[in-house]
Amino acid sequence: MAAPAPKPRLTGRAAILVLVLAVLAVSYASSLRAYLQQRGQIESLQTTISEREAQIADLEQERSRWDDPEYVETEARERLGYVRPGETPFVALRDGSPLQPESELTDPDTIAPSEPRAFWDDAWETVLVAGDPQRRADPPPLTRIQDPEGAPQESEESQE
Repeated sequence: MAAPAPKPRLTGRAAILVLVLAVLAVSYASSLRAYLQQRGQIESLQTTISEREAQIADLEQERSRWDDPEYVETEARERLGYVRPGETPFVALRDGSPLQPESELTDPDTIAPSEPRAFWDDAWETVLVAGDPQRRADPPPLTRIQDPEGAPQESEESQE
C-alpha cells in the first residue's frame, strides 16, 4: 500500500480566508482610529462648553449685582472716588503721592471751544515740521567714550 500524500498546510480556501480577515482588520483599524480621534474632539469640546457655561454663569451673577443700588454705590465710591454731598473724602498718601491715582473729569463748560481747522492746514503743518525737524535738546557728552577692553585697535599703518 502506498502511503497517503501529506496534505498541504495552507489550502487555497484558508489563504483567501486569511486575506479577507487581514483586509477587514485594516479597515476596522482605520475606522477605530477615526472613532477615537472624534471621541477626543468631543471631549475637548465638552470641556470648552463647560468652561464657557461657567463664564456665562459668572457674568450673569455680575450683571445681577449691578441691579442692586447698594452695589452700584459701593463700586462708584471705590472705583471712581464718588462721595455723597456733605462727606469729606480722604486720600491716603505715600511719599506725597496718592496710593491709587484717580482720574478726574473736567467740566466741559470750562474748556474753551476751538474753531475747526481745514485739513490742509494740518497737512501743511506736517510738511513744515518735516522740512525743519526739531533739534536734539540733549547736550553732547563731555568726555570721549573709550573703546572697551578687547575691542580691536586700528594699527598705525591703517590710520595713515
